[in-house]
Amino acid sequence: MNRVELLSPAGNLEKLKIALDFGADAVYGGVSHFSLRIRSGKEFTMESFKEGIDYAHEHGKKVYTTINGFPFNSQINLLKKHIEAIADLGPDAIIVATPGVLKLAHEIAPHIDLHLSTQANVMNVLDAQIYHDMGAKRIIAAREISLKDLQEIKKELPTLELEVFVHGSMCFAYSGRCLISTLQSGRVPNRGSCANDCRFPYELYAANPETGTLFRLEEDPGIGTYIMNSKDLNLASHMKEILDSGCVDSVKIEGRTKTSYYAATTAKAYRMAIDDYYSNTFASERYQEELESMQNRGFTDAYLINRPFEKHDGQSLDFTMQMGTHQVTGMATQSGDYYLCKYTTRPGERLEIMAPSDRVIEEMENEYGSIVKEGGKSYLIFKVLEAENKKIWEEVHSGNVNPIKLPVKLPPYTFFRIEATDEINQAPKI
Repeated sequence: MNRVELLSPAGNLEKLKIALDFGADAVYGGVSHFSLRIRSGKEFTMESFKEGIDYAHEHGKKVYTTINGFPFNSQINLLKKHIEAIADLGPDAIIVATPGVLKLAHEIAPHIDLHLSTQANVMNVLDAQIYHDMGAKRIIAAREISLKDLQEIKKELPTLELEVFVHGSMCFAYSGRCLISTLQSGRVPNRGSCANDCRFPYELYAANPETGTLFRLEEDPGIGTYIMNSKDLNLASHMKEILDSGCVDSVKIEGRTKTSYYAATTAKAYRMAIDDYYSNTFASERYQEELESMQNRGFTDAYLINRPFEKHDGQSLDFTMQMGTHQVTGMATQSGDYYLCKYTTRPGERLEIMAPSDRVIEEMENEYGSIVKEGGKSYLIFKVLEAENKKIWEEVHSGNVNPIKLPVKLPPYTFFRIEATDEINQAPKI
């Protein structure tokens, strides 16, 4: 049996390593403005992206490079040079969005697999066949596609790999083909610089062209003005249905511009879901508990399982973002020896340890602190906050960059968190 691949976002080198350490089989990311995420593309240099590829390969995992922007004529020569440079780094695949770039990448780097971006809007067998014939080994299906249609594509094209999004931000427009940001701010979504205008609050007006009268439409309290703001995709509870279908080769998490904690939490939750599926111990509440710990716009299962006309809960009308159930207080360094503060931390507080599921955290105690277990979870309790420079702190805050000595070496990039309270929810975020 071929196990489904878990594919996570890699917005920078740290997030790449975190996603892989927390359970991803592969990651995707890019360098330069030919990626559809300019902000994350700037996080990588050619050197750091090569380091990420080497790190993945050392751990038996893969990296897919995003060259999925829509180039202008004036950029084609630069695009050719970029494809050549990326190919020299040795990624496992290149993700492209247009027939022309697909053909060009196949000519320049015939030894590297080609994946077709969701931006190509593949919804049926006919389009899938054409791109497969052109050299696409895998198609990242349009987010509007149904599981039934994916099964039909796999039936007709069994050698074509199919990848689907299972978690992350959803776009207001069809498969991300949006021009609102271009119109309002000059930031072109299909060139990778979307300003997320669909998340903004809007006021509605009614105009009478004959009289020139303009009326502001008042809304009932609680309805809100986020008329284009989609909830976040969350298919963790449907992973059994997706894998039972037998047609999906890779499940993908959106979020290259999101936090390191997001990279860790989503990878861990979906790793558990996939592993539990194959061991016949699937329990959706476990995965939702992890995913609810993060900030989100509310969750929807979107269109893979249900047709758009069958559901009307995809919009988040009251807010653009809400707090999760937990607040991250800190993160372990890559060495696992020190604690980097992300939120106010004091001796004596119980901090839940969030490490990769395959790592064993043992109970212990020494002069620096202790680790205790309760209810199937592990907690860190500092006795003293001693910085790397030996200075003792009574408490540390998010602006404090001093690494704090951990009582024991923990897995790289282990996270620490506490349950969110009203006070935490109302505090300014840094």
